[in-house]
Amino acid sequence: MLVAADKFKGSLTAVQVAERVTAGLRRVVPELEVETLPVADGGDGTVAAAVAAGFERREVRVTGPLGEPVTAAYALRGQTAVVEMAEASGLQLLPPGVFAPLTSTTYGSGELLRAALDAGARTIVFGVGGSATTDGGAGMLAALGGRFLDASGEPVGPGGAALADLATADLSGLDPRFRDVDLTLASDVDNPLTGPKGAPAVYGPQKGASPDDVATLDAALSHFVTVLEKAIGPKAAECAVAPGAGGAGGIGYGALVGLDASFRPGIELMLEVLGFAPALARATLVITGEGSLDEQTLHGKAPAGVAAAAREAGIDVVAVCGRLALPQQALETAGIRRAYPLSDLEPDPAKSIPGAGPLLEEVAANIARDFLA
Repeated sequence: MLVAADKFKGSLTAVQVAERVTAGLRRVVPELEVETLPVADGGDGTVAAAVAAGFERREVRVTGPLGEPVTAAYALRGQTAVVEMAEASGLQLLPPGVFAPLTSTTYGSGELLRAALDAGARTIVFGVGGSATTDGGAGMLAALGGRFLDASGEPVGPGGAALADLATADLSGLDPRFRDVDLTLASDVDNPLTGPKGAPAVYGPQKGASPDDVATLDAALSHFVTVLEKAIGPKAAECAVAPGAGGAGGIGYGALVGLDASFRPGIELMLEVLGFAPALARATLVITGEGSLDEQTLHGKAPAGVAAAAREAGIDVVAVCGRLALPQQALETAGIRRAYPLSDLEPDPAKSIPGAGPLLEEVAANIARDFLA
């Protein structure tokens, strides 16, 4: 039995999900051998998943999205680091009800990448998602030696909106160690940087951006690309429309254009890094899941990646979730034989979210009765 589930956002971490599912299964089959492999798709929770898989957790003080110091973590095993931009620049670092869509910065994400380099990392998985920022990665690049100046020769301010004042860009001072590092973006989105499907339009509103803010950010990021074109040539425009450029408020663009990153679907890359294949080879049934199984799940989220790999190996998959918004046919197409939502036991989210742990144990016990007893 393999439990490979993502977090239930706002309720349980991926590690807690695995613990609760294991407890529920063993209520029915006490001697059951259960292997747990918490998973993530590059967004928040990616470092925790790596640590659960045996990476060492490292903490460092960096600049948070509002410019205040925060403690952020990355994961290290040998010369491989897993860096999660949300640890330094994520929405969860903002005070409740506070958003800063125009001024929040990815500077701390650059500091976090530099800390991984200083620790000896030569392969970096850069999980991008859950950001509070829409600055195109300019803050990150500035932390790593990039220079972004206004017409007076002064550094532009933090955040995406300030890029409207950008007059010159210079990437020649970027940390030279990135030339010898394999840096891969792990993201569950393939949006371009700007336009109707770009970072400001699609993800700006969830970071507090009004329609006017979205227009401001889109224009500023377009200007950012134009100025970078003058500095480094056509690569700047090519990277802006590349898959993943719009990830995490455009930090994907910064990594592609400045750090020579490559892009891979987050769950595909994370399963590889976490050692999913050998764990799957030992399994007879896989339990995956996340807080909400919905249309987004089918587009690169962790349960879909787990189910696809298990189906290829001929192993049955069932899913646990807080709420289920997919018909049975869609589940089967994704490779999920059956889903067990907590809402079947407690339909009121106000009760099921804080009570997710015990409910998940009940659901797991039902899985054991249906598939194992």
